[in-house]
Amino acid sequence: MRLPAAEHRLPEPHGGTASKTNWLRAAVLGANDGIVSVAALIVGVAGATNDAQHILLTGIAGLLAGALSMAVGEHVSVSSQRDTERALLAKEKGELENQPEAELEELTHLYELKGLSRSTAASVAKELTEKDAFAAHVDAELNIDPSELTNPWHAAYASAASFVAGAAIPLIAVFLPPAAWRVPTTFVAVLVALAATGYLSARVSDANPMRVTTRVVLGGALAMAVTFGIGTLFGVAAA
Repeated sequence: MRLPAAEHRLPEPHGGTASKTNWLRAAVLGANDGIVSVAALIVGVAGATNDAQHILLTGIAGLLAGALSMAVGEHVSVSSQRDTERALLAKEKGELENQPEAELEELTHLYELKGLSRSTAASVAKELTEKDAFAAHVDAELNIDPSELTNPWHAAYASAASFVAGAAIPLIAVFLPPAAWRVPTTFVAVLVALAATGYLSARVSDANPMRVTTRVVLGGALAMAVTFGIGTLFGVAAA
């Protein structure tokens, strides 16, 4: 089954280290979203009013809305990916049944592209086909493990949980100190948390830790500064 280059990149790698890395990356990004989203909300409201009840309700609403949004979005996204993978697997199985010779030739060509000589590639393709043609093709051609397709519900739960974990940091930080110190304390707690998630994100992605951490921290600081400024303006106007 010859696929256009764009289609061939659709499935994500599965199994082993790649799968664990993808889950860790998703968890870190979910936590980062929770931190920034809820921090920006409560800091904005805190800029407009000192009413603890309003700040609390805003934070809880932001936490619940964000967690549900992340869960639904992740479920839809992973479901779509899973449907695509299943369709590709079914198509591959049908082609193996209807045109085995052409599929053997294609497998041989795939191993040639990996650097094997024609004779070696043909030998490898033949042996793998005799053992399990379907497994050989989905591994070499699609990079999919049929036994480890991502569960949309697991992805939804993990995404929501990571968002809640991140959102809890600014929500707790804003109520620990006296009213006058709410915003500064929240800023410090959030920036420290963002530095941690930025560093973890860089480690997972093998990126430059300093660059990624700086970008994440500055982005969060900017978001809070903007919402706090807007909240302060509304508070002054209301007064």
